Amino acid sequence: MELKKEDDSNLNSPLGVRGFFQKQLSNWELARINYAGLKTVKTKSFSFEDFEINVQFNPARIASSGAKVDAKTIAERKCFLCLENLPPEQKGIDAGDYTILVNPFPIFPEHFTIPRKEHVEQEILPYFKDMLELAKKLDNYLVFYNGPKCGASAPDHMHFQAGTKDFLPLVNDYKRLKNTHNEVLVESGTFQLSSFNNYLRTVYCIESINIESAKDAFEKLYNHLSSPLSSRRGVGCEVMMNIVCTFEDEKWFTFILPRKAFRPWQYSAEGDKQIMVSPATVELCGIFITPIESHFEKITKDDVASILEQVTL
Repeated sequence: MELKKEDDSNLNSPLGVRGFFQKQLSNWELARINYAGLKTVKTKSFSFEDFEINVQFNPARIASSGAKVDAKTIAERKCFLCLENLPPEQKGIDAGDYTILVNPFPIFPEHFTIPRKEHVEQEILPYFKDMLELAKKLDNYLVFYNGPKCGASAPDHMHFQAGTKDFLPLVNDYKRLKNTHNEVLVESGTFQLSSFNNYLRTVYCIESINIESAKDAFEKLYNHLSSPLSSRRGVGCEVMMNIVCTFEDEKWFTFILPRKAFRPWQYSAEGDKQIMVSPATVELCGIFITPIESHFEKITKDDVASILEQVTL
């Protein structure tokens, strides 16, 4: 596949990623239809005192929410993030070791998948600095990561995603509630590691003005989280987590959401008890995606709290 070349400084220009996005919608019917469908998705909200969690009925996300990610299924299918397997309508922007692609099954008004060019497994430690660099290059967007057992529908191919910056409630809640909910754990001249409390799920935040400090703080937190969970994870398994990163005012804001389970019992329940919600970064950041309308209609505030309690620390 021929990739569009862009200088890093132009990625957020009208002729950069945003222009590329519009061109893809003009030339790719599947993407155009699914993004138009976002304008008519049903939504509802549940209030948890000083923050809300939104629920969205989005039928186009059935491919992701219902994805089979067992070893047998993955071994038998072609990798849909390898460039040679992309549909002819799907084009990409060259971003060094990565390719920026329009996600044809969107949640965000502008939604991108950013696979690594080589086919390597999804894992964050070797590539966390790449995430920070992408967040800086794409500073009009947020960049996020689904762990291989935390919502990634392609756990066999390393990738990030990016989306509209102000879309996820967590990022906005952090700014709004920081003075009352934040507990500083470690602080230096270049970074601050804190926990964001009273939020139904565990959230850590690293604020840093230096990329190496952010990387060092993340690695220390990762190692801290790996110790108590190692017996549950098994040898060689990644610590379960979802991550969101933004870059603004010359500072990185990285949110780490540790996990303890892949999917809640409701996902595989039978009959009226089933609620197909497969929690990934978007859900943990405050937007529950339900691809089946009846599940959207029946999900309750208690269901949301139960699902978060089951899958997060």
